[in-house]
Amino acid sequence: METETADKSVPREIAALLSSERLILRETKRAVTPFGGVAVFVSFLQKIDLVGQLRRHMPIQWKSPNQIDPTATFVAFLMTVLVGARRFAHAAVLRGDQALHAVLGMKRFPIDDTIRNLFRQFGMGQVQRLYEPLTEWQMQRLPRRAAGYTLDLDSTVFERYGKQQGSLKGHNPRKHGRPSHHPLLAVLSEAHFLLHGWLRSGNCGTARGVEEFLKEALALWGQRQKIRRLRADSGFFEDQLLSFLEQRQLPYIVVARLTKWVKRSAQRVEQWREVDENFAVGEFHLRLHSWKRERRFVAIRERVREGRDSVGRKLIDVPGYTFRVFVTSCADAPEEIWRDYNRRADMENRIAELKHDLGADGFCLQEFFATEAAFRAVLLLFNLLAEFQRAAALPGYHAPATIRMQVLTCGAILGRAGRRLVVHLSHSWGGLQSRIPLLDSILTCEFPTSPKLTSVLGT
Repeated sequence: METETADKSVPREIAALLSSERLILRETKRAVTPFGGVAVFVSFLQKIDLVGQLRRHMPIQWKSPNQIDPTATFVAFLMTVLVGARRFAHAAVLRGDQALHAVLGMKRFPIDDTIRNLFRQFGMGQVQRLYEPLTEWQMQRLPRRAAGYTLDLDSTVFERYGKQQGSLKGHNPRKHGRPSHHPLLAVLSEAHFLLHGWLRSGNCGTARGVEEFLKEALALWGQRQKIRRLRADSGFFEDQLLSFLEQRQLPYIVVARLTKWVKRSAQRVEQWREVDENFAVGEFHLRLHSWKRERRFVAIRERVREGRDSVGRKLIDVPGYTFRVFVTSCADAPEEIWRDYNRRADMENRIAELKHDLGADGFCLQEFFATEAAFRAVLLLFNLLAEFQRAAALPGYHAPATIRMQVLTCGAILGRAGRRLVVHLSHSWGGLQSRIPLLDSILTCEFPTSPKLTSVLGT
């Protein structure tokens, strides 16, 4: 290990901000990293054999002997996103981090152009050949739930600047007229697991292609465990989707779009059951124009109160109240339908974490499928972080940014003990002592394997 004499003095001196104490600035040749805690996450990746899976399914191979292994480049991208990068160019942050290179076992860390070039090799087939088996591999370790999992659907907007493939003008709530991509996501709510994701052109409607999307998602899920319910907002209020779910015998709760006939039917509900002094529930059956069948609707009526915003919408013919309406195939009591759907609010947190914590909207390339390959890589990392928390026995679920600050961020110095590398974690950052319980939990963790169901969903 290098000594203090290896440090080179720099002829600079500054004053502390809140005192008159003078500070000397020096530089060191020792390998220092702010991300020493990544070693805990690397232990988890070793436990589940991420690198082995990537090498088994990586569809891109280079012929030049001087090229960096595509699997190493892919892992470098995951690490770049993990530590907070929001653009490909931010990979430069880790280029000189020799201590982190040692933790990862990398002799050459790829530059941002190398990472871009890897994703530019992806077409539709390569995306499927890599990410479908990786999703299958991750789902094998999901916890067993007797009640089954809830599947939430949602879409979001990735604003784009430039002329990338698929970057078109469409619905953009923040910047009207700005070109964008319009991803579609399916999340297993209880596991915080992103089951499937599509990157779509910006001019797609919310429900565009959702039946094919769900076919792929359900094919990935197979017969592992029961999907107890599907939940979606009013953007998915389409007869074609509802018919598809009924054909698959998949129970659903979807927010009804308040069209003229839905509002009129809600106004005509005569039997309202009070839940408390402010809320009442009712229901009705309705077959809209062009629908193939009549369906059950659940209405929630909320009293308008001063100083409190109501979630629903006001109807002119019923002053003093706001209404929310759901269409459902479930036979539960109306208030249970309402409470079940309200738990879907957590879906918005998953989207916010993808965009703000992992920068999913920042990794964009000219080619559409290159951008989708990077997007799916971020989804993979999100699922790995969720699984890491279960393996490390962390209490409750934590957002990726919280994991980054509390576990992954830790000053560390690379040294040697004989011929072996040693990573010294800073005690003032929590050090090794605070992370030993996480390492012990990971090393002793036994991952469950989801058994097959005996009953198959209807086709």
